[in-house]
Amino acid sequence: MAYIEIDVATQGLRLCESEGGRVLWEARVATAKNGVGERYGSYQTPRGLHIVRAKIGAGAPHGAVFVGRRPTGEIYSPALRRLHPQRDWVLTRILWLSGLTVGENRLGEVDTMRRYIYIHGAPDEDPMGIPSSHGCIKMRNDEVMELFERVPPGTKVRVIA
Repeated sequence: MAYIEIDVATQGLRLCESEGGRVLWEARVATAKNGVGERYGSYQTPRGLHIVRAKIGAGAPHGAVFVGRRPTGEIYSPALRRLHPQRDWVLTRILWLSGLTVGENRLGEVDTMRRYIYIHGAPDEDPMGIPSSHGCIKMRNDEVMELFERVPPGTKVRVIA
């Protein structure tokens, strides 16, 4: 089974073969503007080994807006952003991550899933390659759609800093 590697230093995501680690596909991402860390409330991207616990948004339209992992029925536009300037835009698809290492990114005050850390789509005008999220890994909508189709739940995700 393939795995996902997210390199915070380069703001890159790679989909790799499990054997040998050959890169199958890659994309630019945006991780947390507050850097890396695992604590609840830190708004940082958690490091270490995770899995894709759930995939949300199959069949949703490009630009579909999600709040609390539920589609709002809205399709993102710059005009909608102006109406809701404080919204943290989660668009198109969600890959919800769960940490695998107890005490580092699983359970207690460091639980990735309880922190609602996702790989998700973002507005097209949001820059990629620059840390700018609230802890999640943001991607272009077309790219998150492709990744969503390529990986099943249970896919391993390694976040390195």
